[in-house]
Amino acid sequence: MATVSPTTIGVVGAGTMGRGIVQLFVQAGHTVYCHDAQPGAAAKAIDYVDGMFARAVEKGRLAAADHEGARHRLKACNTLADLAGCELVIEAIVEDLAVKRALFRELEGLLGEQAILASNTSSLTVAEIASACQRPERVAGLHFFNPVPLMKVAEVIAAVRTAPAVVRRLSELTEGAGHRAVVTADQPGFLINHAGRGLYTEGLRLVEERVAAPADVDDVLREALGFRMGPFELLDLTGLDVSSRVMASIYEQFQQEPRFRPSSLVPPRVAAGLFGRKSGEGWYRYVDGQPQRPPARPLPPLPEALAVWVDPAASGADGLRGLMAAAGARLVDGPGNADLCLVMPWGEDATGAALRLGLDATRCAAVDPLPPLALRRTLMLTAVTSPAVRDAAHALLAKDGTAVTLINDSPGFIAQRVMATIVNIAANIAQRGIASVADLEDAVRLGLGYPQGPLSWGDRLGAARLLEVLRAQLAATGDPRYRPSAWLQRRVALGLPLTTPEAER
Repeated sequence: MATVSPTTIGVVGAGTMGRGIVQLFVQAGHTVYCHDAQPGAAAKAIDYVDGMFARAVEKGRLAAADHEGARHRLKACNTLADLAGCELVIEAIVEDLAVKRALFRELEGLLGEQAILASNTSSLTVAEIASACQRPERVAGLHFFNPVPLMKVAEVIAAVRTAPAVVRRLSELTEGAGHRAVVTADQPGFLINHAGRGLYTEGLRLVEERVAAPADVDDVLREALGFRMGPFELLDLTGLDVSSRVMASIYEQFQQEPRFRPSSLVPPRVAAGLFGRKSGEGWYRYVDGQPQRPPARPLPPLPEALAVWVDPAASGADGLRGLMAAAGARLVDGPGNADLCLVMPWGEDATGAALRLGLDATRCAAVDPLPPLALRRTLMLTAVTSPAVRDAAHALLAKDGTAVTLINDSPGFIAQRVMATIVNIAANIAQRGIASVADLEDAVRLGLGYPQGPLSWGDRLGAARLLEVLRAQLAATGDPRYRPSAWLQRRVALGLPLTTPEAER
């Protein structure tokens, strides 16, 4: 039941999103009127929602009496005029600015002066929609995610002229329906799509630079860091045709901000129709809906009595030395007598680490110190690591059965680069006041399914280390996409958690 006073709500648009919004608010105790311009669509949507409630009763998740009550609160409308008595109308129609503006203009003429108009837009600026209205202070965004009843978060978007009372009321209604309401400014991508840019853009950049293949990036991020899916698995799921438009739109709306620069790898794949699951092939090929993953790299034979030196100054040196000893390697104190030299740099490539330490780059490789060594391990080669040294390092790291991913040289490994980018974008969101720290953290967990909120995750991994990675990336590439956020730099300098809010003024 609703935890706020029952409200009469209208939903315009009877597609997937509209049906989900109807279901959510009816189940929360509100009366909901549904309208669609397509004749009969609203009635079908009401029947669909009623069927969802009936299945919930069959499975014991909803009482029969509650289903009966919900059925009486479900209303199909043939005309927009039937929404005249609604206190809130939520638009969930086509992503076309002109069409939305015309709808809001018509709705405003039908509804009372205190009624709220909300758009479920995912990509348009709410202020542009509201500019068609005589009362823009009564207009806001209310962006849900598919499937609406299961995705327990919604963005309440405050346009520049939206009244604070409207934001509060939409938040109350959303929270009363069991969803976390996160309040965000009317900025490109709002909050969740904005915060999610790092995973996609840096994953694509790694493949552009031939650091790793798409499956390698996905494996490391999923198994070593705990993402539900890697960026290329996600791109195939959402459809590269859709995701490419979102990437381009956010980049352009942010005045071509380098942090959101799309990848040149994407347009040729879209042109070729490689959209992902729905086209049968994307970054992966699909058979019966299942991705066909590349075969695992063959495990090389384990060499006997290999002399291994581990950089003693590395943050994970003790763990790596123990791992090498358990695999049968002979540990040596100096690199001059070693068959294999292992380094564990932060933000530095293997070649740079070898040169800095005066090592023979042909006998050197790097292991990522970021994820725990008990999880999937990443082995980075220098530009000239010999095949024998490569195979020996691989065999030793995999001796206990843990999977190993081999990558080419890069200033920062897969995990380091992606996490530094994600945390940096989140820190910039906080710096710009697009959302509060609490809303940002919850939005990313609930909306993107990340194991933690980005700022608290950055603290757990080591904010100073991630800042080191960004600075090294910026120095190595000169690319402004890696410039560190002021929020991140200040909190590291002060020794404060990244979740620390700005001082009151």
